[in-house]
Amino acid sequence: MSLCLFDSTTRQVRDFVPLVPGEVGIYLCGATVQGSPHIGHLRSAVAFDVLVRWLGRSGYHVTLVRNVTDIEDKILAKSADAGQPWWAWAMHNERAFTAAYDAVGVTPPSYEPRATGHVPEMIELMQRLVVAGHAYVAGDGDVYFDVRSYPAYGALTNQRVEDMVPAPDTAAIDGTEGVDERKRDPRDFALWKAPKPGEPATASWSTPFGRGRPGWHLECSAMAQRYLGDEFDIHGGGLDLRFPHHENEQAQSRAAGLGFARYWLHNGWVTQGGSKMSKSLGNGLLVTEVLAHSRAVVLRYAMTAVQYGSMLEWTDDTLREAEATWDRLAGFVTRAAEAVEVVGAVDDDEVAKVDLPAEFAAAMDDDLNVPAALAVVHEWLRAGNTALAEQDLRAVRAALVRLRAMLDVLGLDPAGPQWGSRGDDDRYARALGAVVTAELVARAAARASRDFATSDAIRDRLAAAGVVVEDSPAGTRWSLAATQEDEN
Repeated sequence: MSLCLFDSTTRQVRDFVPLVPGEVGIYLCGATVQGSPHIGHLRSAVAFDVLVRWLGRSGYHVTLVRNVTDIEDKILAKSADAGQPWWAWAMHNERAFTAAYDAVGVTPPSYEPRATGHVPEMIELMQRLVVAGHAYVAGDGDVYFDVRSYPAYGALTNQRVEDMVPAPDTAAIDGTEGVDERKRDPRDFALWKAPKPGEPATASWSTPFGRGRPGWHLECSAMAQRYLGDEFDIHGGGLDLRFPHHENEQAQSRAAGLGFARYWLHNGWVTQGGSKMSKSLGNGLLVTEVLAHSRAVVLRYAMTAVQYGSMLEWTDDTLREAEATWDRLAGFVTRAAEAVEVVGAVDDDEVAKVDLPAEFAAAMDDDLNVPAALAVVHEWLRAGNTALAEQDLRAVRAALVRLRAMLDVLGLDPAGPQWGSRGDDDRYARALGAVVTAELVARAAARASRDFATSDAIRDRLAAAGVVVEDSPAGTRWSLAATQEDEN
């Protein structure tokens, strides 16, 4: 089975055929750095990280471009409220996003261009559209795309122009909110915006059409062309970006004669109570707040376990369930790695080259069906635990290698470079380990003195806390008890 992906344009699952055999170019809409990242912002980065990892494991060379929008209305407004230069505000938040991506193990993109670094390319694309009759100058510094000039406008979201609401990124001539009466059609969208009263002079650039700053949509079209060429394989982003952002990107790029994206992929939102997570609704959980009391790898697991196109409903149980599952996976990897030392240790190179279970590969090729892929992971986990109990070390080793390889595709290898043996933040593991070890030392002393009542009491106390103690000829081992959900 070859890779199939759900294309938002055709609204069908399509066989993925890259433009250049063996190579894949992806443009992913990244952060608009107006504030600190919440976990909803991580959904897209993690979802497409899984895609990139799977493409790499499948033998493709992937070029991923993830942009940073560092000039925009809200950035200017929030930086002014904070009394900071807009560019300093943007850089501070960009670093916060980078830290969040790094914390949950998102592979760095091939290129991460900032909008402000690509103004010349934007001006060139805008000039091309004006000359072709697809854009017009509405005043000194204001340039609009003429949606009526491009018959295919609306194709991405399957809408007619007549049914669309007016473009939301406009303002009246006097700066008040409204629809600019200079527009030929209310749905025409801004390619370039003249400075508004009170905006800093540093937030505008000179163009043949007057001084101003870029519209959001123009930024992405210019950067995608700069790094991926006139046509490329995949454009991705959150479902909320389909309209107007991605619709407008496609229209202006193709009106300029570019092939642009061949496949469109959109990830679902993180929701709470059925509503999209956002700071404007007051339901945004900042990444820093979540990581203050939860391990980053647990957050990564929670983000990864849901198929990318589905909504991820965030509840009080989300992290708790992810933590229980992660600890069971990591616990097996730790115990298995110790057990197989006598028949040969497993290294990262072997994990990278081993053949993956056919059922896992089929699930990933089926539009990145991660839930189905994780079901295969848990089948191997059960088999590995059974082999451990039976001391079948060769079977243990086979399960360990394949389990790590499958989890590596998902960015969740417990023994890989990102997570070590128990996760990037091992404070919980170290604290738990110290407490359990102390209890086991006391238990061993009680058994040595034949004080079996105390020995049994310690074992029962650990069991009540969810710690399973196993005595064997090789010594005493402990692990976290499996939850009922893990057994299913």
